[in-house]
Amino acid sequence: MAVLDILTYPDARLKQPSLPVDSFDKNLTNFIHDLEQTMDAGPGGVGIAAPQVNKFLRIIIVDVSPMANMAKTKKRRFKSSNHGRLILINPEITSASGAEVAREGCLSVPDYTANVERPGVITIRAKTVNQEIKNIECKGFEARAMLHEIDHLDGKLFLDRIISTRELFRRKVYN
Repeated sequence: MAVLDILTYPDARLKQPSLPVDSFDKNLTNFIHDLEQTMDAGPGGVGIAAPQVNKFLRIIIVDVSPMANMAKTKKRRFKSSNHGRLILINPEITSASGAEVAREGCLSVPDYTANVERPGVITIRAKTVNQEIKNIECKGFEARAMLHEIDHLDGKLFLDRIISTRELFRRKVYN
C-alpha cells in the first residue's frame, strides 16, 4: 500500500473526465487500498476521488463519520445522513432534490474554500468492490460530499460551481 500524490489546482488533469470501471480484479483492489490510505493520510478530508491521484476511473470514497463524531464532541446536531465509509464504483446520481448553500474545500484546492449550492437530498446507484449494486439515499453534508466527489469524476471542481468570486475564501486553517 502507498500514499499517492494528490493533483492540485491548476493541474489540467483535474479537468479530465473519468472512465467507468469494467475490470474488478486485484489491481483494482490494490488501487482502492492505496486511495483509502491516501485519504486517511490527508488533512481531515471526508472524501477522495480517483482522478485526484491521477487515476481516471469512476471511483470515490466518502466517509463523513469524522464530522459526525466532531459534532457529537461539541454537542451539536449533525444534520446529515452517515453511512460510514463508502467505496463506490461507477456512481450515478439517480435523483436529487432541494438546494442548500454551504462551504466546501478540497484536497486538490488546498488554499481555498467556497460557498457552493448543491441539492440537499440525493440518491446514488453504484457498485461496491464486490460488484454488488447499491442504492444509497444521502442527505445534508453526506449528499454534498458525494456530489463533490462525483464532480471530480466528471472533471469538475467546486470552483466551477461558485456563482461569484465573493463566495471564494482563502483557507485559514486546513480542517
